[in-house]
Amino acid sequence: MSERPIIKLRPREDRRIRNGAPWVFSNEIIMDAAAKALAPGTLVELVSTEGDKLACGYFNARSLISVRLIGPPGTEIDAPFFAGRFTRALKLREHFFSTPYYRLINAEADGLPGLIVDRFAETYVLQISTAGMEGLLESILAAVESTLTPATVILRNDSPARALEGLSSYMRCAKGELPAKIGVEENGVQYFADPGHGQKSGWYYDQRENRLFMARLGASRVLDAYCYSGGFAVLAAAMGAREVTGLDSSEPALALAAEAAAVNGVSAQIRFIKCDVVDELERMTGEGERFGAVISDPPPFARSRKDLEPAARAYRKLARLAAGLVEPGGFLLLASCSHTVSVERFSTECALGISRARRQAALIRSAGAGADHPVHPMLPESAYLKALVYAVD
Repeated sequence: MSERPIIKLRPREDRRIRNGAPWVFSNEIIMDAAAKALAPGTLVELVSTEGDKLACGYFNARSLISVRLIGPPGTEIDAPFFAGRFTRALKLREHFFSTPYYRLINAEADGLPGLIVDRFAETYVLQISTAGMEGLLESILAAVESTLTPATVILRNDSPARALEGLSSYMRCAKGELPAKIGVEENGVQYFADPGHGQKSGWYYDQRENRLFMARLGASRVLDAYCYSGGFAVLAAAMGAREVTGLDSSEPALALAAEAAAVNGVSAQIRFIKCDVVDELERMTGEGERFGAVISDPPPFARSRKDLEPAARAYRKLARLAAGLVEPGGFLLLASCSHTVSVERFSTECALGISRARRQAALIRSAGAGADHPVHPMLPESAYLKALVYAVD
């Protein structure tokens, strides 16, 4: 290993890092001319003001998060390093899942900041969001091949976050050919995902446990708002719901949802509607519709802190509309995947919305993502998913 550039912390800025924090911010380091001259994603050694070696990571002077830590000082970051992290992550998932459908790598919590890997049997979808991980792509792919023996590897490197790192967006197959769709098995149900053009990797594994919780409530009539490719809706029907309505604005996603309903033999119980979801909820409210269970799982309303207040108002409005559609004695799930909206703020806006619908409710479940979405203990903001379930009178 060649000698890496040194990034030095400012005086008294080492406490967080010594306590295990995985990020170093730009105001915590000495941003001298030598640091500014480093190419985005350069592997560096982090040292304290006194010269103590603290960790290695990758550096980007353009980013507020200047260093993302990846290992102890002097760690060789190569294909065997990634193979070790993949093996560890795989062993953890195999504790919880008997079928090979899950998030395999969840960035910092799996020791690989800037990297997401979703597994669909022998197909792996990789998402890289940082210059540091992009520069290590060759080693990552070598480790995927040696450790996971994939049939297909898809690079979905089109996240808006890449622009903040000075990266372009692209999507390509690193191995195999891009399928039009792939199968997903979850909670005993067969779904379909589009890994090339769907949102994120084509599927949202994070709601797996919340889907099962809602389906087990046994509601006869279910409304799934922002149903995407049918995660909540199809499982509810498969577990006995007599009538399910799914709402979404994406025609391709609804086509996959309809295909999942067909392959699971529940098409007769489900209708999918392409619409502006808020407009449709308002129409249903005006017509006095009621459901035994209502699910509202929208895309993120707040992608940055400047969006926080408009997002809060949008969540409040959704809570009001959704709560008004629940029949007395029914259930309501309200979810947010906006990482900038805290669970406390989301809970407050949901409570306000329910109140403004003039409904009484009791919170019976507060949850996030499942065990395949671990959270770094010193990075609580990475627990982005909030899912609140209410019993509504």
